[in-house]
Amino acid sequence: MRIDILTLFPQMFDGLLGCSIIGRAIEHGLVDIQLHDIRAYTHDKHHIVDDYPYGGGAGMVLKPEPIFEAVDDIKGELSLPSISTILLSPQGRLFNQEMARKLADCQNLILICGHYEGVDERVAEHLVSDEISIGDYLLSAGEVAAMVVVDCVIRLLPGVLGSEASLVEDSHIGGLLEYPQYTRPAVYHGWAVPEILLSGDHAEVARWRRKQSLLRTAKRRPDLIEKAVLSREDKRLLGEAS
Repeated sequence: MRIDILTLFPQMFDGLLGCSIIGRAIEHGLVDIQLHDIRAYTHDKHHIVDDYPYGGGAGMVLKPEPIFEAVDDIKGELSLPSISTILLSPQGRLFNQEMARKLADCQNLILICGHYEGVDERVAEHLVSDEISIGDYLLSAGEVAAMVVVDCVIRLLPGVLGSEASLVEDSHIGGLLEYPQYTRPAVYHGWAVPEILLSGDHAEVARWRRKQSLLRTAKRRPDLIEKAVLSREDKRLLGEAS
């Protein structure tokens, strides 16, 4: 997979791309991430990328020309007339695990980091295939949102995680939050690990974990439990706690 990121601050990605899971994925050739400084596509000596909004108002708006030219340049390099192009924007669809799975199926992906008061609307209308928001709050830099999307998508690529079982059991996989996790010591400050996890009974451990996942989701994210597809056994496990 190749991900091209259009940004005003390429240096913000140094830590993300050089560390942990993403760094190893790049090193092993599982993903190719290319950073493009939007200023490099300006044609004035001051490399101006923004301007005042028509109609007045506070803040500055990113100009359309350098963004369109950068995307055209990437498409020309890859000889692809159409690539999934995402604008990170507070007006976008709320990002979730299902969207991440769909993006992970793309061979090529372009992410445009929004900034300032916003991006010229013609970018959203005529250039991008989707707009994504990572939450109902404001950020100073679209780069932060792009990092979230990149991290979430890359860990779904085949071979990126050491164990594919990690994907199956993660929170939000299957629409539920993950069950509680424990490790050594078995007792810490008088707080003991649940006995079932020390029993060696794998069937009962699996049942306990499923029940805890259901209960945790119902308590912390009732919106998720309402949308989840629950089996008869799931409903029985939830009923045991009521």
